[in-house]
Amino acid sequence: MSDANNTPLTLVVLVKHVPDVQFDRHISQDSLRLDRSESVLSELDEYAVEAALAIVEDNGGFAAGHQVIAATVGPSSSANSVRKALQMGASSGLHLNDDAIAGSDTVATSKALAALVSHVPNVDLVLTGMASTDAETSVIAAQLAERLGFAQLTHAQSVEFDAAQREVTIHREHGDQRLTLKAALPAVLSVTDQANNPRYPNFKGIMAAKKKSIEEVDLAAVGLSAAEVGTEGSTTSVLAADKRPSREAGTIITDSGEAGIALVDFLAEQKLI
Repeated sequence: MSDANNTPLTLVVLVKHVPDVQFDRHISQDSLRLDRSESVLSELDEYAVEAALAIVEDNGGFAAGHQVIAATVGPSSSANSVRKALQMGASSGLHLNDDAIAGSDTVATSKALAALVSHVPNVDLVLTGMASTDAETSVIAAQLAERLGFAQLTHAQSVEFDAAQREVTIHREHGDQRLTLKAALPAVLSVTDQANNPRYPNFKGIMAAKKKSIEEVDLAAVGLSAAEVGTEGSTTSVLAADKRPSREAGTIITDSGEAGIALVDFLAEQKLI
């Protein structure tokens, strides 16, 4: 598009602040919600950030007026994931922060995200990871495309962007087949961890990120009411949550010459062979 009519691209990358996979996950027995005190940018979202940056770099860079906006929905701590995206190279951030959003399922979350994306003028492309590393539902991209009325290209393993034709082409594996899908802008694009190799924030990027803005908005600013999100706006609810049971001690087989037979008998009892 920039080559065809010099119109800058507006790309919105959705990023999520999720519990760090290095630590055990815990669900609060009071709220029945995931404890997010030790959270980081979802690793799978880094591939979406990289895809957006590559598209901009291949089409004149930020000097051509393109934007890569890292957007998130969540509490104040979620801004840390936006900052990570800014350090990687995104041009600005957008944060929907409202207490009423807590407890939203995917239906309510996609409604909030659609309203947030619509808050940005003239969006050409919305990019997401293939899933978040906390819930791993993989449905947000499709729900978002439906709400926005955008074409959807999901689970892309490689991406080709034609600025002149305003088209995105993706390739993905499906069983023993390789699928090629194409759509005109505007579109929602989700990428897998096979799509690229996300860059690491370097010192220059970290320092530059400190000068980049993060706009914070609430539900009213994006045209939503509290009843449309959170537990009230969700179609599913968590009724109970139990702690993961402790692992039982394994079966120890002492080799006295018949360990192989004992191992086969054990596997057969477990119906593993």
